[in-house]
Amino acid sequence: MKSIASLLPRLLAAAFAAATISAPALAADAAPPAKPDLARGAKISAEVCGACHTTDGTRGLPANPILQAQHPEYLVKQLTEFKSGKRENAVMTAMASTLSEEDMKNVAAFYASKPAEPGQAKDKETVRMAERIFRGGIADRRVPACAGCHTPDGAGIPSQYPKLSGQHAEYAAAQLTAFRDGTRTNSEQMTGVAARLNDREIKALADYMAGLR
Repeated sequence: MKSIASLLPRLLAAAFAAATISAPALAADAAPPAKPDLARGAKISAEVCGACHTTDGTRGLPANPILQAQHPEYLVKQLTEFKSGKRENAVMTAMASTLSEEDMKNVAAFYASKPAEPGQAKDKETVRMAERIFRGGIADRRVPACAGCHTPDGAGIPSQYPKLSGQHAEYAAAQLTAFRDGTRTNSEQMTGVAARLNDREIKALADYMAGLR
């Protein structure tokens, strides 16, 4: 019987050959994902989304969110959760149910590619209070600073937290209230934060965020 030492060169050669053969397959698996199709995204926007969000996601009705320049990862997450029912909205669930994952990525990239149009705060009396909360939180109620996740200028963090700057104040206030009241349940973090805010603070924050840029 041959010793292990005498078989070692053959075993090493076989292992090297196997690794060499599998390398192309591994390289193929590691290929970068296809880039979103903005033209396809524009078509989906016009056919599915535009009636509520305008065809380029700009400043439509205050009850609906502005989508222009929003992080595409966030938009895909929300569409996915509307489709699955994790985020409840009868209209959006119906719309999202018609979209494939690729469709979602395409339309999200299309909206993200649009430059943001600035908004503005309207209530001068509450802007200072809102700024203190946004930048520093409310220590005695354990409300964290909004800027910690959404950045001081409201730009958000891609793949993690949405852009808030320039958003319709009416829409932002409605979402904060929904988180607080438990009618929007797709973010435990935001539910916990909003639960400690009163109506005046929610309205002031929403107005302040509309003017961030």
